[in-house]
Amino acid sequence: SYTCGIWYDDNIPSLCQCVCVSVVNIVDVVLPPEPKTREQLLQYSCQLTLDPNTAQTHLSLSEGNRKVTRTDQVQPYPGHPDRFTNHYQVLCREGLSGRCYWEVEWTGYVITAVSYKDISRTETDNAFGFNNKSWSLQCSSDGYWFRHNNVETKVSGPQSSRVGVYLDHKAGTLSFYSVSDTMTLLHRVQTTFTQPLYPGFCLNYFNDTAELVKL
Repeated sequence: SYTCGIWYDDNIPSLCQCVCVSVVNIVDVVLPPEPKTREQLLQYSCQLTLDPNTAQTHLSLSEGNRKVTRTDQVQPYPGHPDRFTNHYQVLCREGLSGRCYWEVEWTGYVITAVSYKDISRTETDNAFGFNNKSWSLQCSSDGYWFRHNNVETKVSGPQSSRVGVYLDHKAGTLSFYSVSDTMTLLHRVQTTFTQPLYPGFCLNYFNDTAELVKL
């Protein structure tokens, strides 16, 4: 005979009564704690490369597409729909959707950012941080500023030519660090990311540079 999804041998006396019960298994996903030290952050280091197809034509790539320099000479890039035209910006090839950490050496006046891939390439408001598709940290000798959706926040912290960026896409956190002999958290974002994020840079003046550090 068949009872409650279980076959029984009718010749063997049943010692128990079968009761149909719906059971819902709830699995709690426990995320590992957020890294606090540089040693812990380096466990999530990722190797990034800049995408020449996104680079504005006054940006020169070098060091295996890990370094970008603002130049006064137009670069011979082919036409491409992913290329930025109005702002001196470039994105990385890699879209990030997990836990990732990277560091940037910068000179001049540099904006380091993360952005959704579908950010406009031609509109005037597509500068990193001036829309709801990108988050940016402006770095210069005058200090740091964080910007998202055209809301600017002055950030205090020690000046350094190297910044670290930590992304936990699932947790919705984005953290910027000043990196030198010590490591200082500059700014932390708590939000919800709906698409993979692409690291990128905006260089405002001639000879500004940003380089993705090999970790």
